[in-house]
Amino acid sequence: MQLRYSFRLYPNGPQRAALARAFGCARIVFNDALRARKDAHEQGLPYPKIGDLSKQVITEAKKTPQRAWLAEVSAVPLQQSLRDLDTAYSNFFASIKGARKGPKIAEPRFKSRKDNRHSIRFTANARWKITPGKDLSLPKIGDVRVKWSRTLPSVPSTVTVVKDAGGRYFASFVVETEPATLPKAEPQVGIDLGLVHFTVLSDGRKIDAPRFLRRAEKKLKREQRRLSRKAKGSNNRDKARIKVARAHAQVADARREFHHQLSTRIIRENQAIAVEDLAVKGLARTRLAKSVHDAGWSAFVAMLEYKAALYGRQFFRIGRFEPTSQVCSACGVKDGPKALHIRVWTCRACGTVLDRDINAAVNVAKAAGLAVSACGAQVRPGLVPAQRAEAGTHRDGQPTVAGISVLIGQGAEVNSGS
Repeated sequence: MQLRYSFRLYPNGPQRAALARAFGCARIVFNDALRARKDAHEQGLPYPKIGDLSKQVITEAKKTPQRAWLAEVSAVPLQQSLRDLDTAYSNFFASIKGARKGPKIAEPRFKSRKDNRHSIRFTANARWKITPGKDLSLPKIGDVRVKWSRTLPSVPSTVTVVKDAGGRYFASFVVETEPATLPKAEPQVGIDLGLVHFTVLSDGRKIDAPRFLRRAEKKLKREQRRLSRKAKGSNNRDKARIKVARAHAQVADARREFHHQLSTRIIRENQAIAVEDLAVKGLARTRLAKSVHDAGWSAFVAMLEYKAALYGRQFFRIGRFEPTSQVCSACGVKDGPKALHIRVWTCRACGTVLDRDINAAVNVAKAAGLAVSACGAQVRPGLVPAQRAEAGTHRDGQPTVAGISVLIGQGAEVNSGS
């Protein structure tokens, strides 16, 4: 399994200038290579290979007066920028052919210097290292101060330096790790996700939705209002934009921390977890869109899934069309759809008084084949799966690092850097 560890960087003035130079050079190389491929397509020629592009937009370009400043940064991030373009085209063509799942992916676009997020990647060839003083030594940038909070489980071969919209810098390491072990837990739980209660568990527990975005709306509106009053192109407008970005980052960080804490607690307490596969994109088109995005169900479920795989727990997704709110968890009779304002109902067949959310959570667990009773009590333990054994790399080192996040799919990540 691959895990991503992210740590906050604190570069000084010259280092920030060097990073800005590296971000700009990587962007220019990406755009030059994209232009070369688009020109080849318009002329009916085959796409140039990555080796030819490297020679054209990096090696030969450095010898010209217009691109001589490319030599001022490490060549490795420039090469990785070309690899990113090649990956983007591969995903684009796979999406067109239907070989890639999910929504259609657009053709790669040119990067703008006004983009609010920038990143560069250093591989082992760049000879970056962690110094004895626990700084991150980057070629042609220097030793950057890092706030460490954890130890890496294995030696990473690459590091990605990211500057977010709020002007914060992070170092991101992706490492291979083997599944960890937790004490065997007997309980099994079904989870019903909602807006009033973020999660309702089949054992009867309800966790209120923290509503981080709603609580921060007053501050966000104030900062956004100040931004709208600044003259376009002015330094004051740029400062106001950063304040808005940092306000949103605080909301996202608080939500992510809540998801991490709750998902870890559920994984530690239960041997098997079942959750309903919600149509988040569809719900995000309704009048509840802001509340749905504020809840962050998809990120939470993704955390449950990867932590279950990491710690040897069972994880189940049930279909979104399962009538979990219509079926009595006591007798199994389908009682028909009910309006959202009905939170408690009585089964017509057996007379059991049911809490709508707890009943749905119990039905989620039963739909996944978990052994739970109508009141949520466990009646027998489930099977314990064998841990997935995945090959790791670089097991002989002693690295260091901080906040953890997960690498999901193609480039999606959940970050918890400080």
